Amino acid sequence: MYLVAQKALEITITIITLIYAFFTTFLMIGWLKIPRFRPELFKNAKNMSQCQLSVVIVVRNEAENIPALLQDLSTQTLASNLFEVFIVNDHSTDDTVKLVEAYQTKANYRLHLLHLTSDDFTHSPKKAGITKAIQQARGKYIITTDGDCRVSPQWLELYLQFYQTTNAQLISGGVTFAPAKSAFDQIQVVEFASLIGSGAASLQMGFPNMCNGANLSYKKQAFEAVEGFTGTEHIASGDDEFLMHKIAQKYPQGVHFIKQPQSVVTTLPVPNLRHFFHQRKRWASKWSFYRDYKVKILAFFIFLCNFGLLFAFLMNIFGSYALTTFLMQLCIKNAIEFIFLTLILSYLHQRPLIWWIPVVQIIYPIYVVFFGLLAQRKSAYEWKGRKLT
Repeated sequence: MYLVAQKALEITITIITLIYAFFTTFLMIGWLKIPRFRPELFKNAKNMSQCQLSVVIVVRNEAENIPALLQDLSTQTLASNLFEVFIVNDHSTDDTVKLVEAYQTKANYRLHLLHLTSDDFTHSPKKAGITKAIQQARGKYIITTDGDCRVSPQWLELYLQFYQTTNAQLISGGVTFAPAKSAFDQIQVVEFASLIGSGAASLQMGFPNMCNGANLSYKKQAFEAVEGFTGTEHIASGDDEFLMHKIAQKYPQGVHFIKQPQSVVTTLPVPNLRHFFHQRKRWASKWSFYRDYKVKILAFFIFLCNFGLLFAFLMNIFGSYALTTFLMQLCIKNAIEFIFLTLILSYLHQRPLIWWIPVVQIIYPIYVVFFGLLAQRKSAYEWKGRKLT
């Protein structure tokens, strides 16, 4: 009887692993099907005169990083009269405000500084900040990033050209970590690439689930049509994904990923495990609030596959699970993941980090199971020196 139960467990985990491999193949096909955006083939924006893009950046204690981003925005190839920038200060206690005010005097573009007040404070300061800026935005299109990000000179022009040549209501872009000096930094790059690639591929295949507010754009009209963040104000995280889900539901053909290397935004990796824990806890906190059953099923299945392999490993240690079966399951999962992650890292200009993929694959099941279980328990986490729930 025991042997029958053991064999049934091995078959079950093998089936789950095979389904996971087919799903990863599906994602890989989705990634390859995303057309590479070639702006040189399309019309430019020289005949425009009114503001088109409103950049919104909600910041809290970004004195070390915000000057570099403001300078990046000064070097944009898009004419300065076609965009404006809103810096929304979320109760910074460092020199962030002074630095932005000083830059306002020399900026070659319209730079607005707004402040969140106690009346604006909600469970999600970032959503409140974005909403406050959008209410004053003159641009037809909103584009968001974070205070610790860096952008290429072509960033804004690429987004405007993409809007001109598609029916996009929302555009998701790539994000990666830089500089990645330590082993911990480089592991983060590989793990985060899996999220960016999965989000982009899923979007292409018609079931959008993930995006990142560090590189996200949408029509102001679309934001207003879905009533912005209404319904999710009580959730600290999710200013990106919940909004994408709402826009995708209203405009099923209007959500796109811009596959163009110059559109990729870089941000800083978290410096240590403590910050990493709170960042991923913040991200995981929104999983239980997903309304789309397809997204919930997908999240549960990814958890189940990684839990299954972790369980098989532990069972093998105690001598009640065939080693050959476990190794076969591991090879099935890891081989297709390796190919998929290689494609994504190459796109993100992180090809030298491909050799870190096997390391991440060893850690990943523990990571998924841990944060998957943690997400089921609502508790506070730290962000920028403040506790949120």
